[in-house]
Amino acid sequence: MELRQLETFIAVAEEGSFTRAARRLNVVQSAVSAAVRTLERELDSRLFERTTHRVDLTDAGAALLPEARRTLAAAAAAREAVDAVRGGLRGTVTLGTMQAQAMRALTVAELIAAFRVEHPEVEVRLRQAGSLEMAAAVRDGGLDLALVGIGRRAPAGVTLVRLAREPMQLVCSTAHPLARRSSVELDALVDEPFAELPQSWGTRVAIDGAFAAAGLRRNVAYEVNDTASIFDFVRHGLAVAIMAPSFTEDATGLAFTPIRRHAPVFETSLAAPANRRPSAAANALRETIEQRARN
Repeated sequence: MELRQLETFIAVAEEGSFTRAARRLNVVQSAVSAAVRTLERELDSRLFERTTHRVDLTDAGAALLPEARRTLAAAAAAREAVDAVRGGLRGTVTLGTMQAQAMRALTVAELIAAFRVEHPEVEVRLRQAGSLEMAAAVRDGGLDLALVGIGRRAPAGVTLVRLAREPMQLVCSTAHPLARRSSVELDALVDEPFAELPQSWGTRVAIDGAFAAAGLRRNVAYEVNDTASIFDFVRHGLAVAIMAPSFTEDATGLAFTPIRRHAPVFETSLAAPANRRPSAAANALRETIEQRARN
């Protein structure tokens, strides 16, 4: 079993496609297929179920994936140890991040720029997804670190370091009757149509948790995947939402109202692995992020 075979296997598993994996690895598709076939022969197990449109992991493949990631991480750590002796930090770090609107406390571009000044030989790769999905990827080795908004709901194998915290408020159109209130309770919102983000996103996690804590259910009428659309639905009187005020730069037509009890709080945290040794490059990026968050 070779490291290149494991790298190819991981690429196919993450891309869900031999074609996209070949593009990612900058090789021809036949080389990807050959590497996977060789690995399957060596392990005496089928790793993928192949159909016309999809490539899915078998049970054996799903069991191999976290181990393959750990093996490549260990090999990278070995290379970094040698590089450290020669001087200078090298390597690659994969960082997960939320939407830019949720990252007002920390600007990702500014973080990476500051990190590159200190460590110009380290490549930082970015991936954007829902917070719960990214936390799971940190646990499983698909991401080295992630900026997430899941409060204290860390899965086993993940450590959360809180970086910023902001109370969320009801947001409705200025023509809505609730816009005239100085504050509101969650139970006044159960009959309102809500515009919301997907369930794995940090804001949705915080809001669903608040309603559950209050023993209430609400009506999610519109589900979209960006905060700008949320605010557009609210401006046009189609829905209400619960958002952190900093998520919008243009409050025209919007009214923000504090929530008295069970108010959801949006917390930006750094998710780091607790079940494996991070690379030296990942540790260096973590130090930069935590330092920038304190300043």
